[in-house]
Amino acid sequence: MKPENTSRAIDAIARDCIGLRLRLLSRVVTHLYDDSLRGLGLKVSQLGILVAAAKLGVAQPARVCAILQLDTSTLSRNVERLRAKGWLEVVPTADARAQPFRLTAQGRTILERAIPAWEKAQRQAVQRLGADGVAMLDRLSKRLAPADYGPTTQ
Repeated sequence: MKPENTSRAIDAIARDCIGLRLRLLSRVVTHLYDDSLRGLGLKVSQLGILVAAAKLGVAQPARVCAILQLDTSTLSRNVERLRAKGWLEVVPTADARAQPFRLTAQGRTILERAIPAWEKAQRQAVQRLGADGVAMLDRLSKRLAPADYGPTTQ
């Protein structure tokens, strides 16, 4: 590729790359939530796993990976950290490889304690993104990766 073509391509990537812009947006918004949740020893990525466990009752790892668009190693690493804190427990099954998990009483308590921090971060994100930005994210996320938790369990 000629140097001038390379330079134009680099400029186009810097200006137009959807992947880079989404990663930047993700880091900025993630930082808002992680800051709010830090006092609880929780990250927004872990909050998502706790919420999935609360919604599913007994969470099958493959289903949680599909809902949250996670790879299995990321999920298992985070589940292990949440188990170490006493917030999740593995549900024994005949197939030891499956490793379904569920929220513990401590996990439900941390979720309840996380609600005000989540609400604060949510307000900040709405303020930063604006109503139009939030509406667009909602439409795009439902179109690209719809989360399907099924029936709510309590």
